[in-house]
Amino acid sequence: MDFHQTWAPISPPQIVHFLYTLFLFTKSDIKTTVIPITCLAAASAPLSSIYRLPDVVFWIWLHLLQFDVANQILNPKEDALNKQDRPLPSNRISLSQAFIFRWLLIPVCGALSLCYSVQTLYASITLVMLTIIYNEWEAHSRHWFIRNIVNAAGFASFEVGATFVAGYNRHRLDEVAILSIAISAGIFATTIHAQDFKDVEGDRAIGRRTIPIVLPSIARYTILVALTLWSLGLAGVWKLGIFEATAFISLGFLVGGRYIFCQSTVDADQISFYWYNVWLSAAHALPGYFRLLNVNNTPLCR
Repeated sequence: MDFHQTWAPISPPQIVHFLYTLFLFTKSDIKTTVIPITCLAAASAPLSSIYRLPDVVFWIWLHLLQFDVANQILNPKEDALNKQDRPLPSNRISLSQAFIFRWLLIPVCGALSLCYSVQTLYASITLVMLTIIYNEWEAHSRHWFIRNIVNAAGFASFEVGATFVAGYNRHRLDEVAILSIAISAGIFATTIHAQDFKDVEGDRAIGRRTIPIVLPSIARYTILVALTLWSLGLAGVWKLGIFEATAFISLGFLVGGRYIFCQSTVDADQISFYWYNVWLSAAHALPGYFRLLNVNNTPLCR
């Protein structure tokens, strides 16, 4: 045996290949998870320093990687049909390697979280438990209500951990942070099916019962109604000025309208989902607006 050949150092191209493989696991969820939750954490904590922002983004991304690897090893054949650039269908990593990697990521996420606080570790553990419920216990393929609730709880766990990482106090969330996370969970529970319209054919093929499949006649209208009502409510909760409120409510109405009035194609629904995430990121940034203008510490409820 050639000792030097056996223990040859990893080359830069191999490192780049590995890092890009990790990125591909999470690529489709950057816009749906990393960006909106970063906005919420920075706004609701609030962000203690601009230098803390990379910590927030990395904490979210690493936990997203843990979730996505767990999700993508369940049914690689589905991705082979719909998302061929992902690591498993493109043969960048084997199923057995991905399975081992999925479980190795859990202690890595926990160790990173503990570096910030025990409370951040609790958020990480909760997210891992919800990942198992969603994937291994197949909540993703059950009734749309169960799927939406588990999704909302998962996003809330992301947000709690990211907010602890972002803020001055890594052990306690204040009133604004708690309210913003609760509202976000409500938004996800009632609007997360905005992502399902573009995946109807693939979901139907594997027997998944999403709202666009179960309630096709009203599913698109639920997005318009939910986004409009949430926009009106958030404008009041976060005490937006007349100009800001008008702009935010108009954005919610226009995004919801896209789902109804634009041609119902995969490409059109993908663009509508991009705009949904623009609205979602704006909604998550509103607690920061409240903190910025609330110089007299006016309570949220009078």
